[in-house]
Amino acid sequence: MIEKKTKATVYFANPYHSWERGSNENTNGLLRQFFPKKSLFATLTQKDVNRAVKLLNHRPRKRLDYLTPFETFHCTSK
Repeated sequence: MIEKKTKATVYFANPYHSWERGSNENTNGLLRQFFPKKSLFATLTQKDVNRAVKLLNHRPRKRLDYLTPFETFHCTSK
């Protein structure tokens, strides 16, 4: 149904095949810098999450030709 409505192909990674989810695994690694394993997520505030999101969205990425995700999605000219 999603594919029909968006006219986009949807792909699913196989369970336990982390190499099929490169971008997802990279993002998980970046998030671990802010929220290490065994972190108590019940103690996180929205402010903590917003801070991590802001820092990650303003971090240059090689994949984006060293632009930030924010620049990629919100700026019209390079």
